[in-house]
Amino acid sequence: MSKLTIQDLDLKGKRVFLRVDFNVPFKDGVVTDDTRIRETLPTLRLAMEKGGRLVLASHLGRPKGGPEAKYSLQPVAKKLQEMLAKSIALPMIAWGRMRKRKARP
Repeated sequence: MSKLTIQDLDLKGKRVFLRVDFNVPFKDGVVTDDTRIRETLPTLRLAMEKGGRLVLASHLGRPKGGPEAKYSLQPVAKKLQEMLAKSIALPMIAWGRMRKRKARP
């Protein structure tokens, strides 16, 4: 049985959820090694060329007890925006926390 790849999928007008490994090093708010970001670009570009609307999921570090500014993906989003020459929207709240808020009566 052959596996489907992103090349086999019709993505036009569909939201595409991708888990990416953007756990990259940075210093003073600037990414110092963008290798992991660069490695995702062919897949991201292909999904966009096929008409997909991307939703990317990643994490940075291991915060204890809640969100910490030093683990923000903002520097990664900025670098990705430069590399793709596209606007990147970054939610300001963790999705898990937002889901809990919506689930409350």
